[in-house]
Amino acid sequence: MLDADLKTQLAAYLEKLQQPIELVASLDDSDAARELDGLLADIASLSPKISRTTGDDARKPSFLIRRAGTDIEVGFAAVPLGHEFTSLVLALLQVGGHPVKIDEALAEQVRALDGAASNGQLAFETYMSLHCQSCPDTVQALNAMSVLNPRIKHVAIDGALFQAEVEAKEILSVPTIYMNGTEFDAGRLSIEQIIAKLDNGAAARAAEALKDTAPFDVLIVGGGPSGAAAAIYAARKGIRTGIITERFGGQVLDTMAIENFPSVEYTEGPKLAASLEAHVRQYGVEIITAQRAKALHPAAREGGLVGVELDSGATLQAKTVILSPGARWRQTGVPGESEHRNKGVTYCPHCDGPLFKGKKVAVIGGGNSGVEAAIDLAGIVEHVTLLEFDGKLRADDVLQRKLKSLPNATVHVNAQTTEMRGDGSKLQSLHFTDRSSGETRAVDLAGVFVQIGLLPNTEWLKGAVELSPRGEIVIDDRGHTSVPGVFAAGDATTEPFKQIVVAMGAGSTAALSAFDFLIRHSAPAESEAKAA
Repeated sequence: MLDADLKTQLAAYLEKLQQPIELVASLDDSDAARELDGLLADIASLSPKISRTTGDDARKPSFLIRRAGTDIEVGFAAVPLGHEFTSLVLALLQVGGHPVKIDEALAEQVRALDGAASNGQLAFETYMSLHCQSCPDTVQALNAMSVLNPRIKHVAIDGALFQAEVEAKEILSVPTIYMNGTEFDAGRLSIEQIIAKLDNGAAARAAEALKDTAPFDVLIVGGGPSGAAAAIYAARKGIRTGIITERFGGQVLDTMAIENFPSVEYTEGPKLAASLEAHVRQYGVEIITAQRAKALHPAAREGGLVGVELDSGATLQAKTVILSPGARWRQTGVPGESEHRNKGVTYCPHCDGPLFKGKKVAVIGGGNSGVEAAIDLAGIVEHVTLLEFDGKLRADDVLQRKLKSLPNATVHVNAQTTEMRGDGSKLQSLHFTDRSSGETRAVDLAGVFVQIGLLPNTEWLKGAVELSPRGEIVIDDRGHTSVPGVFAAGDATTEPFKQIVVAMGAGSTAALSAFDFLIRHSAPAESEAKAA
């Protein structure tokens, strides 16, 4: 099942097991069950601390990883390879006693969850796809919580393997999380975000904990590539550096393949994000996660402190601020889009594509992202229709030729999307106007993948710094904004090239500019102090 190299690597990890674990398998006579049986046999052969036993779960094939003699366990209704192999390895180690690597205060919050409103138990089910790069974060967060608190149970379910369940629940995006049989949330979730949904007082306590935070020399808003690079460059100068971020990695977490990062021939977004976070933590940067910036308060006087107000109610202060809030998928804004988001309307073909196997879908957008999405989807779905507003596709020629060669793909240019219709629970059709003829057309389908670019996350900055007509933060070649002491970098700025390597360079530039600002504005005060 596992090749020799992978077995060698896994065996090295399994040496970290501190307590015996059992693999409790519930199997049937399907090909997937035979594949899972082979995987579990390989794992059990790699450590004397692992044993196998038979279970009788209603979902087959599935298995539990259980700490022997306890009720600490993690479940998979899947053959967890692909993006979920890391989730499997972490589950084996954590159930086997290897520490869950999260902040101790956060771990205590998890242990305190008692499930009092749910008969003492919080039973989570995460419907995921092995092709989804967003799913492992949610799976790993809930797995870790179930190890820390036995009252929490979790099973990760491969939607492609249990398609009947997915269709019965009308799940059209992954990850989708259920708690005690009721839909809990959809999308990538961190432990902090899950706790915030379970514990109404978590946000208030987080705000209270931040109230007495001393001012930073540099405070960075955003944990994407530009924010991470800024943090590294600032911290290396020996100045007090902090990052506020909802999720470390930003858009990179939603990026499948990265093949244009110099010196790295190929990597994937989540791997790069994890490496960036590890590098930032190496320098002792204070990372404040699961927090959203609400407002920027420029310094009231020259040399004063800049304030960043958070949704939680806390306000952090700093001598300089670097804005790196990134961007998000742009929406079409047509009727029916928001009503059917995650009910047929989606923005991630890699994550959600497998849920539309054998169905008809559409892609809106004729740039590289849109055409690549259509090509990928054509290998899964019955038929894909691509709509482009312009009179021609804007993707690279090689991608256009590939798309046009596919027998189950149709392209409409000069197509203005006008409406997405459904019954409220799932999408049923897409309507568009041919801008050349004025003719209105409709396409019956199950899913629409919107790929029309990005929108900067700058609404909260209106009136605080100068923004372009597109909502981008206006910067000069050194990352200065219109406000002294406030700098910016990344996809939310007027930098024209929205690329990872460009964002990192811009973040580094902003950090060096902030350091230069600190030197120039602290020098007079130091001179006066010496004279006194």
